[in-house]
Amino acid sequence: MIPVVDNILQESRVKPAMEEALVLARRRDALWRRDRMIQAIRRFFSERCYLEVETPYRIPAPAPESHIDAVASGNWFLHTSPELYMKRLIAAGYPKIFQICKCFREGERGPYHLPEFTMLEWYHQGIDYRILMEECEELVTSVASDLGCGEVIHWQGKEIALQGPWEMFSVREAFECYSPLSLTESLKREKFDEIMACYIAPHMGKRRPQFLHDYPVYSSTLTRTKKEDPSVEERFELYIGGMEVANGSSELADADEQRLRFEMAQQFRRLHGKMVYPQPERFLQVFLTMPEASGIALGVDRLAMIFTDLPAIDDVVTFTPEYI
Repeated sequence: MIPVVDNILQESRVKPAMEEALVLARRRDALWRRDRMIQAIRRFFSERCYLEVETPYRIPAPAPESHIDAVASGNWFLHTSPELYMKRLIAAGYPKIFQICKCFREGERGPYHLPEFTMLEWYHQGIDYRILMEECEELVTSVASDLGCGEVIHWQGKEIALQGPWEMFSVREAFECYSPLSLTESLKREKFDEIMACYIAPHMGKRRPQFLHDYPVYSSTLTRTKKEDPSVEERFELYIGGMEVANGSSELADADEQRLRFEMAQQFRRLHGKMVYPQPERFLQVFLTMPEASGIALGVDRLAMIFTDLPAIDDVVTFTPEYI
């Protein structure tokens, strides 16, 4: 009986190991291409005199946002984005900075989401969100060229032309074209995010990358309001093949307005039973020296999906939570 038991135990150990080896082997080509993509990203920024920086992953207070939940780490938190600390560098006089780092968000898991994922974030002093869109387009087309993709890429049965200029579409125009509710009604009924995900996002960037811009004010805590229309923010998202790839904006530089936005987000979190974070006071103190700047976060894993023609974020990372 003992040899039989030993054989069963050995098989129970060997089978998961073999399964993991097969999964990792299947990802080899995608991981090589991802590596080339990240090298191309770094070349792009180096050639434009950006400084690559590193900021802390474990922080005392994340930015309080309504729908993004931080992962606790003792009495501190793992950052959901390097934004607060990169902006402190901008306020200290760094004109152009970028970072490729891990970010952590509670409860995010799906074909396009991981609780631990890789973000490219960059900030450029003295420009607004319109110029940042142009820079984002230049980055993606430069990386595509380095990868030998040419002017057309294919992702999940879609043929996507990369020739510029890329299309720009306001959120209001998108609601008029694709939403069952008006923009005003969707905000009133708290359906904005649902309609964005179900009715609008699938249409964005299907034939050519597309910037969706001028979001309603409620949607962000860190973005500058548009002077010509105070009901919207100078914010955009980049869509490729119906998937959001990047989120950028002109940055808010008003200390009183920033504190008010954070307090409103904290109230929302409290009302919805979410954890209320400490205020990031050191970040709020730098606004006396905060210059005009724009910044953007781009999902490295999602961009790798595009450039490898793979359908799920699991296919372009080494280890997913299920295999850790």
